[in-house]
Amino acid sequence: MKPSIEILLVEDSPGDIRLTQEAFKEGKLVNRLHVVQDGEAAMAFLRQEGAYAQTIRPDLILLDLNLPKKDGREVLAEIKADGALRRIPVVVLTTSRAEQDVLKVYDLHANCYITKPVDLDQFLKVVQSVEDFWLTIVRLPPR
Repeated sequence: MKPSIEILLVEDSPGDIRLTQEAFKEGKLVNRLHVVQDGEAAMAFLRQEGAYAQTIRPDLILLDLNLPKKDGREVLAEIKADGALRRIPVVVLTTSRAEQDVLKVYDLHANCYITKPVDLDQFLKVVQSVEDFWLTIVRLPPR
């Protein structure tokens, strides 16, 4: 059996968390979706600190930009500045359509930028497309 793929979802919207969980449940791969709801928790998870000391480093990060405590841009900058974390692909999944956000996250070395659709079916398709591309086509770096 293939090893499971570890995914970290950094998202503060309960509705978007639920939709993402549903979309991955219907996916074709064995994956484990971990969820944190703010930027500080994301960094603690990634650095395996405190309550997250026993977590497995994720293979892929789905990152919202608008987060409490520490926003997604700050989280992305910290991830990409950390030699132990920078190879983890970061997919920015956000409601923002602002051109300055797109430019900023690519300047911070995000791997891709996806604007969340408001339509439920489209949202599910986007998450499944992320899974199809990042977890079946792309070869992820070893943990």
